[in-house]
Amino acid sequence: MKAEKLNKKYSPEELADSFVFRNNLTVKQKEEAADELKRFRKKNAKPLTDSQLLYSRVQQLRFQIEDYLKSDIYDADLSLPFFLKKYINLRYKINKDFAEDIKVSESELNSILNMGKPPSKKIIIRLELHSNNFIPALYWYKLLEKEKEYEIQIDKKIRKEEAKYVQNRLILDF
Repeated sequence: MKAEKLNKKYSPEELADSFVFRNNLTVKQKEEAADELKRFRKKNAKPLTDSQLLYSRVQQLRFQIEDYLKSDIYDADLSLPFFLKKYINLRYKINKDFAEDIKVSESELNSILNMGKPPSKKIIIRLELHSNNFIPALYWYKLLEKEKEYEIQIDKKIRKEEAKYVQNRLILDF
């Protein structure tokens, strides 16, 4: 009954443009259709060059960083070292080669990767330049800042310690 009303109100072309109709395929027919689509895609897919593959992976990493930075949720696992490790693994088998390419000592790079110390501004700029500006220095810096923001929000101990140094607090009437 509902289909009849739609057929009266809209042309078949308009219906096709506006709706996705349920199909009445059996499970076997759905599997065959999926296999046929897979074969078609495989047949028509062009293999990516190494350069194209690297480009797509760098873009994917950039989008992951952007998505995380836009979110209001802090995740300790998604730190600068986490994303930097992923970035290094896009092209290098060992960290030493990457360290040489950005002219930092291997021990300094390992210290950054193991959350021993944050990277300097110079290293952050080198990361941007190394990625040919695909991953801006600001993204690397914001990853560090997101962690610092979280630490400031949850650190009750430092608030307690610093409270003894604050006098004549503002009294605000709401």
